[in-house]
Amino acid sequence: MTSTSTFARQRRAHLEALAERLPERGLVSRMLGADDPVLWVWHPHTGKQTIVFATPAKEGWLFLWSPDGQESADEPGSAADLVQKLLSMV
Repeated sequence: MTSTSTFARQRRAHLEALAERLPERGLVSRMLGADDPVLWVWHPHTGKQTIVFATPAKEGWLFLWSPDGQESADEPGSAADLVQKLLSMV
């Protein structure tokens, strides 16, 4: 149980780092889920939205979102830019 809670804390910390960078890019987010958190992100003007997952990978953690979005969790600013670009397209 300790490893699961450690895993959830790490996942949440990565998602929180991403969430902190979204408002300056005009995006809104909300953390969903307690034990398995995900980040719901939407663009208030376009209405587009996506769910961002944080998952462990061979070399650290990755952010994943649909469609085909992926960025290292070590680069939350870059991930925020990519999500903003995706959700801004009309």
